[in-house]
Amino acid sequence: MATAGSNGASSRGATYIVTGPTSGIGRATALELAKRGAIVLVGRDAKKLEEVRQAIERKGQHATSVVCDLSDIVRVRRAAAEIIALRRPIAGLLNNAGIHGAPGTMNAQGWDKTFATNHLGPFALTEALMPHLSDGANVVFVASGVEDPERKPAVAAGYRGGRFISVEASARGEWQPGGSAMPGADGYATSKQCLLAAALELARENQRLRINVVEPGFTPATALAREAPAGVRFVLKYVLTLFAPFIKYWSTPKRAAGLLTRVLINEEGRSGVYFDDGGQPMLGSVLARDPSFQHRVVAETRALLSTVPA
Repeated sequence: MATAGSNGASSRGATYIVTGPTSGIGRATALELAKRGAIVLVGRDAKKLEEVRQAIERKGQHATSVVCDLSDIVRVRRAAAEIIALRRPIAGLLNNAGIHGAPGTMNAQGWDKTFATNHLGPFALTEALMPHLSDGANVVFVASGVEDPERKPAVAAGYRGGRFISVEASARGEWQPGGSAMPGADGYATSKQCLLAAALELARENQRLRINVVEPGFTPATALAREAPAGVRFVLKYVLTLFAPFIKYWSTPKRAAGLLTRVLINEEGRSGVYFDDGGQPMLGSVLARDPSFQHRVVAETRALLSTVPA
C-alpha cells in the first residue's frame, strides 16, 4: 500500500524509485537522491519505510512508500501497479534490495528466497515499469563481484562464483556441485550472476533507456546478512565497518550512495556498463559477459515468471 506525507510528492520534476531503502546503501542513496527529486521507497517493512519517508519529508523533500517483499512476485507486480498509478515522470529505478539468505529458505511461490529477492523480483519489477519510464530514464542494478569465480577477493572470502544450471534449477535452490562451503554463498553468487547477465541483455533490448550495473564494493554496514547469527551481524556493522574506508574493494554506505547516485543521474548517457566501486567500467565473469548466456538468462527468467498467475 502506498503512503505519502502531508506535503505529498510533487508531480513535477524527477522521480526516483529505490528498492531496499531502509538501511545501508539503499537508505543512504535514497537520502541523497531526495535532494534531486521525489523518491518512491520500495521495501518490505512498513515501519522502517515510514521512518525513512519522514526523514526525507523533514528536510522539505518528498517521498512516497510502497510496501513490497521483493521475493514475492505477486507482490512485486502489485507494487509496480501502485507506482504506475502515482502517474509521475520516473527518471530512475535503483534495484538495490538484496539478501544473502540461508539455504532452503523459500518465497511465497516456493522458490529459493535469495534467488527470488536478488534476481527474479528486481527483474519482474523492472519489466513491469519499463513501459512507464521516461525516455532516457536510468535503471541501475546492484550486482556483486562474487559472481566471478576468477575474482581473487571473492575467492579469498570463500566464494566460488556463480554455480548456474538453469533459472528453474536456481529457483529450486539447486547449484552446480563443487561450489563454496559457506552456507548461502552459491545461491547468492548465482543470483548476482544472473542479475548482471540479465541487466546487460536488457540494455541491448531497450535502446531508449539507460541500463547499467554497479558493483558497490564489500559494504559491511548493510542489512544484506540480516538472516546471519547475531554475532556475525554485530561484527559486520560495528567492527568491520571501521576498517572499510582503508581496505581495497571495501566501501561504506555513504561512499556507495555517492557512486550509485552518479550512475543513476547518468549525465553521460552511457548504457550497458558494469561499474566497479570506483565508478570505472569493469568486466564480469566470462559467463556473465557472454551474450548467449545473457540471452538465455532473460528468456528463462521470463518463462519462469510467466508461470505466476497475473
